[in-house]
Amino acid sequence: MLSNYRKNYFIINTSITIVCWMIVMFLLFPSCTEKKRPLAAAIQHRDSLPVMKTLGVTTLISDSGITRYRITTKEWLIYDRKNPPYWSFEKGLYLEKFDSTYHIDASIKADTAYFYSQKKLWELRGHVLIKNIRGDKFSTEQLFWDQNTQKVYSNKFIRIVKSDKIITGRHGFESNQQMTIYTIYQTEGAIPIIDKKVAPPDTTKHK
Repeated sequence: MLSNYRKNYFIINTSITIVCWMIVMFLLFPSCTEKKRPLAAAIQHRDSLPVMKTLGVTTLISDSGITRYRITTKEWLIYDRKNPPYWSFEKGLYLEKFDSTYHIDASIKADTAYFYSQKKLWELRGHVLIKNIRGDKFSTEQLFWDQNTQKVYSNKFIRIVKSDKIITGRHGFESNQQMTIYTIYQTEGAIPIIDKKVAPPDTTKHK
């Protein structure tokens, strides 16, 4: 009888041990298999992500403590770790430039715009429309505005509508940043516009 008792005790203990191991394996097995699941590669470099994203923006920008520009855009992204770092306006940009007395002396509208902050260089793309203080209207597909040299230039076709004529250039132009004194490259022609108003002196240079 004692022999049977020991035998049954051994069987019970063995069964308990087996059940315990089965429970442990059941609990650990999913965690082991989960470690083998393929995972998407983690982003190693933050330079592909903007440090700032702002929607529905209307803001004033100062230069040397003086308010110089007003920007209106649907989306403003800042990439501070790109080489070179830049601001991105992929959904369009409307910019107004102020003179020293806070009067608007130029306005710019573009489908897409980039501002390279270290170089202080604007690049405008798409339907680029500009209006200067005299009311002259400029349209082109691409335009650069270098704030360091205070120059505006383009290598694309340019169309300028003045108060008395329309001027076009096949290979762009170069101008001061007020867009009042400029040189047009490979002028195609000037179309007179009938207007009774007296036009201001023409400071346009042709090449």
